[in-house]
Amino acid sequence: MQIERTNKEILIRLSSGTDLVGLQRILDYLKFREIASKSKASQEQIDELATESKESWWSKNKSRFGK
Repeated sequence: MQIERTNKEILIRLSSGTDLVGLQRILDYLKFREIASKSKASQEQIDELATESKESWWSKNKSRFGK
């Protein structure tokens, strides 16, 4: 693995044998942290959005888990 910092970004080079599913999870987390660090939302707004998101997901997917 190689890590390089430029003026505008950080570059990470990994071997081609790296687990892409695990890597995508790490990248999703890093993207979340980057976005969250710029957010001006209150904790109440974040909690409301999380609740709406969970309700929406469940309404779209409950048939996969119910009888």
